[in-house]
Amino acid sequence: MPRILIIGASGLIGSQICAQLAGQDELLKASRHDASYPVDISDPASLGALLDAVGRVDGMVCVAGMVRFKRWNRIEDEDWAFSLANKLMGQVNLVRQGVSHVNDGGAITLSSGLLAQYPVAGSSIVSTVNAAIEGFVRAAALELGPRVRINAVSPGWVAETLQLMRQDPAQGLAAAQVAQVYIGQLKNGAASSIATASH
Repeated sequence: MPRILIIGASGLIGSQICAQLAGQDELLKASRHDASYPVDISDPASLGALLDAVGRVDGMVCVAGMVRFKRWNRIEDEDWAFSLANKLMGQVNLVRQGVSHVNDGGAITLSSGLLAQYPVAGSSIVSTVNAAIEGFVRAAALELGPRVRINAVSPGWVAETLQLMRQDPAQGLAAAQVAQVYIGQLKNGAASSIATASH
């Protein structure tokens, strides 16, 4: 049975990925809270401890990483530093440290987001981080392939998140459908591919 590390397993999309893979794979659930393996992806030492604890795996999915959405005139240096250390360098360091833990033919699937291509007011940090992740995926795949596939999913708005924001959920894609895109990338996605998950 393949061993799959899910980082962000307790979140909205992560929990859906786990539910859909249950019984097919041995799932190693990691998250900041409420998971078998605690991890803070912004801390390289925490990532290293996680990888040492789980050992060899056949795949990794990262649906973790925080980034700040703020209007231009309210952004401070700390907002950039926090976001770059978390969603961007957290995922970069997962690949840097994690690739040696992935068995031949395995995959690491990261998370970017549609604001990389379609920025809106307030998204300068988010758009920068997401675009950087996609650039990293394309470059890392050249270095690491074909032994380990490196790819990403670029989600748009998730219906359940829109509902919590009192917005029309019909403008988003259900978390269960977004999870299917992640699973498709993990199992069958090409190296260096960015799959879109949006309505």
